[in-house]
Amino acid sequence: MRILITGGTGFIGKRIARHLLEQGSLEFEGEGPREIGRIILFDAFPGEGLPQDPRLELRIGDIDDTMTVGELARDVDVIWHLAAVVSSAAEADFDLGMDVNLYGLLNLLEALRAQDRCPRLVYASGFAVFGGELPETVQEHTALTPTSSYGTQKAIGELLVADYSRRGFVDGRTLRLPTIAVRPGKPNKAASTFVSSIIREPLNDERAVCPVTPDTAVFISSPRRALEAMLHAMALSAETLGQQRTIALPGLTVTIAQMVEALERVAGTATRELIDWVPDAEIQRIVESWPVRAATPRAEALGFQADDDIMSIVQAHIEDEGITLKGDKA
Repeated sequence: MRILITGGTGFIGKRIARHLLEQGSLEFEGEGPREIGRIILFDAFPGEGLPQDPRLELRIGDIDDTMTVGELARDVDVIWHLAAVVSSAAEADFDLGMDVNLYGLLNLLEALRAQDRCPRLVYASGFAVFGGELPETVQEHTALTPTSSYGTQKAIGELLVADYSRRGFVDGRTLRLPTIAVRPGKPNKAASTFVSSIIREPLNDERAVCPVTPDTAVFISSPRRALEAMLHAMALSAETLGQQRTIALPGLTVTIAQMVEALERVAGTATRELIDWVPDAEIQRIVESWPVRAATPRAEALGFQADDDIMSIVQAHIEDEGITLKGDKA
């Protein structure tokens, strides 16, 4: 089996690759396991901490480059399309966001259509497809009303994946992901980057900036749940999914104050003091435009799960990153 992961040097791409290499095979619903022959990680940057395995191939390039993507798509069986310009960056640079988030996806879909193989595709979207005046709880039938360029690009992407699947060009499934926290690594240009920073940096005895008020609510999911969702979505059969190819994933609603409280309970009072509260009106506006609660009965019926609570998310990050606690909680 030949696997392509775009945005593959990001943390989710690396976790998918590492899991697949450890398992050695991928099993689809109603089918036996299929041996993995090659995993291609494609990204604009080489990244770091990649698994070392002869079955793994790193390719560097641009997702909107037709020749490069056409070559990558040749004879591919399954694809996780994770390549994206994050929210604030897409808002700051409209052309870059369009090139990667919209034209890059379309470029990939066209390359896959040309192969005439109908490969399985998982496309990563998010709840930024909603915005403006929303109901208290977003339902699966709530109309898409993005109020950012990033959200608009993702909304269009969801429709493209659905239509290419309807036409039989790909066997696609879109995951509408909550904000992922706690992400490993360093802050990025996403409007939501602080959601991970306020936990990650203090645990590493580093300062973090929080640009929103403590009572701001966010809808989140852990990296563990994100990985589970990526693998489970790929395994589901076309018959199980039916015509509806977008899956809004379950998440956890929590305020920033509750996140900081969980950090303090797990790692001690000194960690709270490492957070600098620096208001940013634009970040506050963007974050408040996103839904903070979503009803996800279809995803739950399909076997997707939310995290239990914010404490479990913080503790999972500590375990996954091998963090040694200091101070009064060591």
